[in-house]
Amino acid sequence: MSGKIEIREFSINDYDAAIELWQRVEGLEIAEGDDREGVAQFLARNPGLSRVATDGSGIVGVALCGHDGRRGHVYHLAVDPAYQGRGLGKRLLDESLAALRRTGVKRVIIMVADDNLSGRQFWKGSGYEEISGAIAMGIDL
Repeated sequence: MSGKIEIREFSINDYDAAIELWQRVEGLEIAEGDDREGVAQFLARNPGLSRVATDGSGIVGVALCGHDGRRGHVYHLAVDPAYQGRGLGKRLLDESLAALRRTGVKRVIIMVADDNLSGRQFWKGSGYEEISGAIAMGIDL
């Protein structure tokens, strides 16, 4: 750990490190569409919205973020367990939300599994509220 963590746009060249991180973070579920081709298409449709955090040459955090023209969506916000508790998830989220605001999106939706207690705690601490009758959480921008 160098202590000099930088955040930049997520590139498809970051895919292998991102998928490896996603697989190591508890509560994160990799699903269809998370293959290299699916993520490449997602990044191309949503330029500048997804972010990675790096420490030296290694990726230690990822936020996959996009929108459908109406609502923003945050997928796979993950921070390496060794870097958790330092505000890095919040930094990634803030940068992605700022980029979404520039697109004109007014509301962001995330999906958090019921059994992902640490994830639910993070999102609630970030101002998201549970939507009754659904497993989604949302926040107005």
